[in-house]
Amino acid sequence: MNDSAIPGAPPADGGLLATVDRHYARLEDFLAIIAAIFIFILMIIGTTEVLTRRFFNFPLPGHIDFVELSMATMAFLSAAYCQRLGGHIRMDLAVDALKGRPRWLSESLACLVGLFVVGVLIPGTWDHFVRAYELGDTTMDAQFAVWPSKLLVPVGLTVLFIRLLINLAGYVRLMGNPSLEPVAIPMQASIEDLAGDEIHDAFDGAPPPPNDETR
Repeated sequence: MNDSAIPGAPPADGGLLATVDRHYARLEDFLAIIAAIFIFILMIIGTTEVLTRRFFNFPLPGHIDFVELSMATMAFLSAAYCQRLGGHIRMDLAVDALKGRPRWLSESLACLVGLFVVGVLIPGTWDHFVRAYELGDTTMDAQFAVWPSKLLVPVGLTVLFIRLLINLAGYVRLMGNPSLEPVAIPMQASIEDLAGDEIHDAFDGAPPPPNDETR
């Protein structure tokens, strides 16, 4: 499978920006896989805790602490991956009505706002990590060290910040020439496409059965 066949991967003919996007996507995919592994582990631990509590009256030690610490992994390591695929919640009623340069200008401004917010959060979350590391902060129950979890927050935000920079470069490129093929930006699926995908998934690829009006 080549890179262009991967969902969210840029086309191969987008020049330097597409090359940067394509290689950076590998890092995002790797971090998203780590987040998915933690979700799977959390499911196993949760199921084990329920079974041991139900049948042996023995709650799993440190279960709540692990859930708390794993939240940063699931939420922040996959943030850039979700941004690349356009998976974050958007209010795009007005943006969808724009075409050409006004559309890419509005997307650029929104991207700049995101860069500002994430840029403000990175040093603050880094300070929280340093403080937890220096103080030897631990969870209340199992006494797990919390600094590894707090470190993942600025790491995930930094990866997201770089993704937003790549997106901004893609929007500026289209502002200069709207006729170019979009590269390094999240392409939002239309309502019709989303509905078609849901129908396809619901019927496992088979066409939906005819309704009464078509018989």
